[in-house]
Amino acid sequence: MAIEIEMRARFDKETYKKLLARLTAEAEDLGCDDKNIYFYVLPDQLLKVTDNTAAGSAKITLKASKIGQGAAFPETEFTIARDDVPAAVRIFNALGFEDTMHQAFNQRHNFRFRGVEIAVKWSEAWGHHAEFEVLLDEGAGATAQEEATARIRSVADELGIHLMTEQELADFTAAFEAAEQERREKEAATAATAS
Repeated sequence: MAIEIEMRARFDKETYKKLLARLTAEAEDLGCDDKNIYFYVLPDQLLKVTDNTAAGSAKITLKASKIGQGAAFPETEFTIARDDVPAAVRIFNALGFEDTMHQAFNQRHNFRFRGVEIAVKWSEAWGHHAEFEVLLDEGAGATAQEEATARIRSVADELGIHLMTEQELADFTAAFEAAEQERREKEAATAATAS
C-alpha cells in the first residue's frame, strides 16, 4: 500500500490561470487527466471508482483516511476495465454505500514541479483548485512523511499558493456533504410527492 502525501488549495479563476501558465512554462507537463469519479465518503475512508476519460483507463481506489484528517493517505488501488465502471458502481451501491456516493467530473491537468506532482483542477463542487502530492513507499516512516509535507509546502509557497489547513478542509467537506444530503432529501421528497 503506497502512502500519498496530499495537500489541497482552492482559488479563484485568475489564480488558476496564473498557476497553469507558470507550470506550463516551468514544470514537466504530465498532460490532461480528466476524470469522471464516483466518491463514496465513508466514516474514516474514501472509496472511489474512477473513469479516466483522458487516459482511457479506470480504477478502484480505497484511501485509508479522508480529506480533513491529515495529509497522509495510505491507499490501495487496482485497475479495472472502463466497461466495468458501471458494474463497480452498482456493486458498491448494492453493498449499502449508495447514500454516501457523490459523482463528479474533474477537469484536470497534471504537472511535476521540484519533485511534487501538481494536479490543477476544476470541478463543480470544488471550483478551481489543485492537489499537491508526493507518493511514498509503503514503509515510509514519519521522517519521510514530514519531509514530503515540507517539500509540498515549499513548492506551494514558491508558486504563491495558499494550502488549505486541515480545519479548512474538514469544514469544506462537511459543508459539501451537508449540502449533498439536503439535495438528496429534496429529490426524495419531490419523488414521493410526484408518485
